[in-house]
Amino acid sequence: MNEQERFHTAESRGQVCLDYAEAKKRSDEIQQMFLSLVERHRQIIYKVCFMYASDDETISDLYQEVTLNLWKAFPRFRGDSKPTTWVYRIAVNTCVSWLRSSSRQPQTVPLTVSMADLFPDEQEKENLRELYALINRLGKLERALILLWLEDRSYEEIAEILDISVSNVGVRINRIKAKLTTMSNVSDKP
Repeated sequence: MNEQERFHTAESRGQVCLDYAEAKKRSDEIQQMFLSLVERHRQIIYKVCFMYASDDETISDLYQEVTLNLWKAFPRFRGDSKPTTWVYRIAVNTCVSWLRSSSRQPQTVPLTVSMADLFPDEQEKENLRELYALINRLGKLERALILLWLEDRSYEEIAEILDISVSNVGVRINRIKAKLTTMSNVSDKP
């Protein structure tokens, strides 16, 4: 039986309509799963973007880019790692790639995500701005490492996300903390 005959046979039994309805339902379920994933991890995505950009417009652009890359990769997510690890890896890789080719400016639709939505307390916002200003002076890998550490990720998770050894994570984090302390002390002097 050729393809056309199979189609007509299935159509006569109403199977084509059923297959379409099932596909539509599955598509809606996948979309809901994705939206739920992004909502659960929006603060993580925002923090990663904040690490690699300084103004709200660029942060929003990066947030959109990360969300788009998450959507593109979502069908291939097999669950070999935790969803949080997967989101971090895509967010960090997207931001690093964006830095490398910052001359590329995609057309985007603004999202309404701001620091005020995530951190309503003014003092907390100011402290975070100061911390991130220091962190933004670090190198790309140092920024990624300290961001993950600040999120209380285990050394094993950080190593998996950044594709480095666990022992290397510990050594680098200690060096970064010392470097940030020195930078903070220098910036506090009048």
